[in-house]
Order: sequence, then C-alpha cells, then structure tokens
Amino acid sequence: MAVYQQINGTHWRNIWVAGDLHGCYSLLMNKLSGIGFSWQEDLLLSVGDLTDRGSENLPCLELLNQPWFQAIRGNHEEMMLDALHRGGTTSLWLINGGDWYFRLAEEDQQRVRSLLRQVAALPLILEVRSQNKRYVICHADYPADHYAMDKPIDEEKVVWSRERITAAQRGRSQHISGAEGFIFGHTPLSTPLHIANQHYIDTGAVFNGHLTLMQIQGNQDERG
Repeated sequence: MAVYQQINGTHWRNIWVAGDLHGCYSLLMNKLSGIGFSWQEDLLLSVGDLTDRGSENLPCLELLNQPWFQAIRGNHEEMMLDALHRGGTTSLWLINGGDWYFRLAEEDQQRVRSLLRQVAALPLILEVRSQNKRYVICHADYPADHYAMDKPIDEEKVVWSRERITAAQRGRSQHISGAEGFIFGHTPLSTPLHIANQHYIDTGAVFNGHLTLMQIQGNQDERG
C-alpha cells in the first residue's frame, strides 16, 4: 500500500484536480466536456471519494482504468476496502452510503471486486511537479507543518481529519511549508475555500450538483 506517489507534470498539457465525485459520473463528464479536456493530452487527478451516496458509482470506480485519470484514497475508499477487501465490518460503509454495492447484480459486484486491488494500491498523497511548482494532494489533510516526500505521517488523519479546515474557518489558518499548494477534499463546502496555501475543493457535487475542477497546469483558470 503506497503512502506517497510523485507525478511529473511535464507529461501532460493540462492537469486538473476534481473534488469528491461520490458517484456523479455524468456530472464529471459534462464538466470535462465544458473545459475541452483532452483524453490524450490532459490529466485528471481526484482527491478521493469516488463512490457512495450518488447513483453512478461503478462508472466512477472504473475511471481507475483510464490512462488520463489518477486518484488518491479517501475515507470512502478506506471504508470500501475494509468491507470488501480486508475482511472488516460493512456497517460503517453502509451508514455512509455503501449500500449501492449490495443492490448491484452479481455481475456488477464482480466488476467492483475486480478493482479492489487497484483501490488498495492508490496512494494517500500525490506530489505533482508542475511548471517549477510542487502541489500536494491529499483527501482530508496533510497532518504536519512541513511537507517532505516519504515523511512518516498519521495516515488516518490524512483521510479523516477536519482539524485544519475547522481551525481555518475559525480564523486560525497556518501555512504548510515544503510545497506551493495543498489540495484537499472531504469537507463539503458551498464554494471552494482558499486559505494560506491550502485549497479545499469538495463543493458537494452529490448534494447540489456543484463539482469543482481546479487547474494546476495549463492556461485556463479554476472552474467551479
């Protein structure tokens, strides 16, 4: 199970980061069409939480097979793995929207199970080198004041913690050194929150249809 992974941005024309998808596949495709996303030249990164709560969970999960797509593990991936791959309980996943899997036909359940090793291999942290800048993408938080590749960190906090964003919303923001920008999902917001060098881009796609794409390489601006 990887914790950190590096991406060299020079391999792509544009790089975008998407907020939590939660089964909103058609919404994502419409957004990509609207920005002129190129399946051959561009890269889409995900802050995690591909599934649960929405209605197009399997197509979102199968994005992992696409060469233009890369995700990290969010807390919903962790709950899925606990339930289906690690022999743990299903109760927490069910409470948080995992019931869609159990309503699938056996053939589609098998398609999900065939992807579990890929889900388990997803990193918790992506470091992207883009145009002489370093971006760090995590699901919930980077639980340290300084970033360094392969630095030991609290992995549970990476996918679950809301301590930093809660403090920021209360006026206590703190810069994280070691990278120009940190991009997170996990906490649904009405609009993206940019504070210090942190960007929170989960804008509740599954609740309100507002999926945020943030561009970190290329010539266009962030699209809400």
